[in-house]
Amino acid sequence: MRRLIPFLSAKSPAILEKWLDILLGSYSPDTVRFLKMEKDPFSNPVAHQLNRGLTDILAVLVEDLGVEEANAALDEVIRVLALQDAPPSRALAFIFTLKQVIREVLAEELEDLALAPELLELESRIDGLALLGFDGYTKRREKLCELKVNEVKARVSGLLRRAGIEIDNP
Repeated sequence: MRRLIPFLSAKSPAILEKWLDILLGSYSPDTVRFLKMEKDPFSNPVAHQLNRGLTDILAVLVEDLGVEEANAALDEVIRVLALQDAPPSRALAFIFTLKQVIREVLAEELEDLALAPELLELESRIDGLALLGFDGYTKRREKLCELKVNEVKARVSGLLRRAGIEIDNP
C-alpha cells in the first residue's frame, strides 16, 4: 500500500468529513444540524467523540497500526452507537461505508489501475475492522444489558426490603 497511503493521507480531511456526514445521516435533521454546528467538545461530546473515533480509525488504516489500536479507535465510535437502539448491522454499517467514501474521494487517483491491488488490500483491512467492531459492539451491548439487569435487581431488592420481605442470596 505504498502508493495509496500518500493519497489517503492527503485527502483524509475530505474522507473524514464525508464519512462523518454518512454516519450522522441516521440522526434527525435537527440533531445533525446541532452535531455539525456545535464545535465545543463539552457542549457536544457526541460529535467530538465520533469525529475523534473516525479520525483514529482512519489513522489505524493509514499507519497500519495493530489490533489493540484498532479496538481502541473503534471503541470511540461504538461506545456512542451501542447506546442507541439499533441492530448491529445498522450500527456497524459506518465501517463499510468507508470503502465507498474512499472510492469517491480518491476517484481520480484510483483511475490508475496499478493501485487496484492496494485498494483491495485496504478494503480487506476495513472488513477486518468490521469484524473487530462487531466484537466490540457485542461487548458494549452485553455490558449495557448487565447494567440494566443489576438496576432492576437493586430496585426489586429495595421494594422487597421496604415491604419487609427478606430474600436470602445464594
